[in-house]
Amino acid sequence: MRAKDRLGQRGERLAEDYLRSQGAAILDRNWRCRDGELDIVADDAGVLVAVEVKARRSWDFGHPFEAVDPVKLGRLVRLLGAWAAAHGIRGGRRRVDVIAVTGPAGELSRIEHLRGVA
Repeated sequence: MRAKDRLGQRGERLAEDYLRSQGAAILDRNWRCRDGELDIVADDAGVLVAVEVKARRSWDFGHPFEAVDPVKLGRLVRLLGAWAAAHGIRGGRRRVDVIAVTGPAGELSRIEHLRGVA
């Protein structure tokens, strides 16, 4: 497995642990369909949430949040709708969050959480 992939998986595990510590229930991880992938799907106090996780060793290429542009947000909204439909969920509140996990590869330690970006 490539180092980048290991870093991403570690970031997702840390983000999942963080979300649980905040009271969210994890419904799915790495859900895929033909249109893309959702890193994490969670239930946060009755709100269905797609969580995009960005793990980086440094900010050398900008803050991880900068990697989530309007096109990516639109795709995440559509994917959350597809996930809900695939699981028989109609209606209800939904949102997209982004979590940045940063630090050296073996020491990812800083977690930042933007709620309701879309």
